[in-house]
Amino acid sequence: MAAFFEVEHVSKRFGGLTAVNDVSFQVNRDEIVGLIGPNGAGKTTLIRCLLGILKPDSGKITFKGEDITKRRPWEIVQRGLVGTFQVVKPFRHLPIIANVMVGCLCPRISKKGEWVKRTEVKARDALEFVGIADLALEPASILSHGDLKRLEVARAIATDPELMLLDEPFGGLNPAETELVARSIKRLHKGGRFGRLHSEGPAMLIIEHKLSELMKIVDRVVVLNFGEVLAMGTPEEISKNSKVIEAYTGKEVLIA
Repeated sequence: MAAFFEVEHVSKRFGGLTAVNDVSFQVNRDEIVGLIGPNGAGKTTLIRCLLGILKPDSGKITFKGEDITKRRPWEIVQRGLVGTFQVVKPFRHLPIIANVMVGCLCPRISKKGEWVKRTEVKARDALEFVGIADLALEPASILSHGDLKRLEVARAIATDPELMLLDEPFGGLNPAETELVARSIKRLHKGGRFGRLHSEGPAMLIIEHKLSELMKIVDRVVVLNFGEVLAMGTPEEISKNSKVIEAYTGKEVLIA
């Protein structure tokens, strides 16, 4: 049986620099997987390859049994794989709800049934899910950094994804904002979706530097260092892995 999402021997080079080197891992349908590593480890480059923004120089990316390695970003979204980004770029002068309605117009949504053609209702449901529906008619330019992160999640879930790739969803957030976003992510994954036609939430692959928060919500962790997979395991296993600790601290660590 084919894996739900599989990365096989993916590499990406920029001139003489190898940013991602022979990376392989899987994400199962029922998982949240963390993707971590020191600055410059190749995490964001890898995510961009997985979303079709960059094309790998070698390797294969499979989603629901289909090779999507050469697919364009909008084709990948149409298949149910969507990403959020570290730097949020909304349509700042449009109302917040209009930012989400754009995602609701994805062809994959329009085929689901008559009710989902009511894009304003669906967009408002997404905003209610992430907790900013009260700001729906305000321009996106008024949002705080934390609320922009929540808007980014709302725009992504409006496409009705089966797999979400989240690039630093907690980046720049204070502890209260981080807790709110983490709670939304966990609830979404467990099936607490704004769409009433679903009982199963999306699988997730999350890049994050706030490791203490990430480890609370993930099932497994993949660690990159210098563009290569350094380790894979449960949060507990990774937190005790001497190679991982050394990669982050620059010091050799022996763990009894």
